[in-house]
Amino acid sequence: MALWPEDVALTGQHVCLVGLSQSHCADLQEAAADGALHQLWYTTVPAPDAVAAEIDRRLSLRQAGSMQPFAILRKSDMKPVGMTTFMHIDAETRRVEIGSTWYRAEVQRGPINTECKFLMLHHAFEVLDCVAVEFRTHFMNQQSRRAIERLGAKLDGVLRSHMKLANGTLRDTAVYSILQNEWPTVKAHLSYEMTRPR
Repeated sequence: MALWPEDVALTGQHVCLVGLSQSHCADLQEAAADGALHQLWYTTVPAPDAVAAEIDRRLSLRQAGSMQPFAILRKSDMKPVGMTTFMHIDAETRRVEIGSTWYRAEVQRGPINTECKFLMLHHAFEVLDCVAVEFRTHFMNQQSRRAIERLGAKLDGVLRSHMKLANGTLRDTAVYSILQNEWPTVKAHLSYEMTRPR
């Protein structure tokens, strides 16, 4: 049975999203070390020595049909600078979550994240014909929540004590979504944000 979504590469002006593989491991280990992102208690980024296992985990979820993982390549040098996925894939309802995303510190707050999300949203709504795209993050992760809200996603609610984290705390998960009928407005907004002078 064919996996949905099908394998694809998504390319923009600043970023390329390609199917994740172990060939990306060394660069992603370097990316994970930039900013010691794995030490942030409210998010889940693999430590450099755990990147290979994380790639294997995501690829096994791909084979199970619940995730489509990507390596995020900086287009200027085609070097992997992070990971992202379509996850919690519901092929019957045509609904996905964009998540398990992280970037090396060097490229955060630049054009890469906005364009990455634009490419994924465009693919989800205009190619996959999704009815909704979801985003989830820790309630306390204000940087992530602001980034999601800047995309135009709306808060659906908070799942309290939703997940147990590595440090033993329980995560309250903020759940956001963009619906198919909201995409034209979100698309216009993101297109403007990506092209306006800085």
